[in-house]
Amino acid sequence: MKQLKILLVDDEEDLTSTMVERLGLRDFQVEAATSGIDALKRVSEGDFDVLVLDVKMPGIGGLQVMAEIKRQHLDLPVILLTGHGSAADAERGMKEGASDYLMKPIDIDTLVEKIRNAVQS
Repeated sequence: MKQLKILLVDDEEDLTSTMVERLGLRDFQVEAATSGIDALKRVSEGDFDVLVLDVKMPGIGGLQVMAEIKRQHLDLPVILLTGHGSAADAERGMKEGASDYLMKPIDIDTLVEKIRNAVQS
């Protein structure tokens, strides 16, 4: 199986750097973005297999980013990350085309499973 290329988008830089490292150790190729604007730019320039996207970010939020990406790249699976209290946003995201969602704090093994499932569907 080819190495999957993931774009991880979250405004929490500590979380992002930790997740990039942990996913890299599991043989994924991971790039990070810390804003919705950066995510849109990277998706337009790169060829990603999966987008892991935080729902709540300053500026352009995750649902808005996902809507724009889905207009341009319909086949790119999106997994939403959501903190406590924003499960309704994640459910809305699922209705709007997300492959799955995870509540923070993130369990790395669950995320890996969801990434692999998203690519296979």
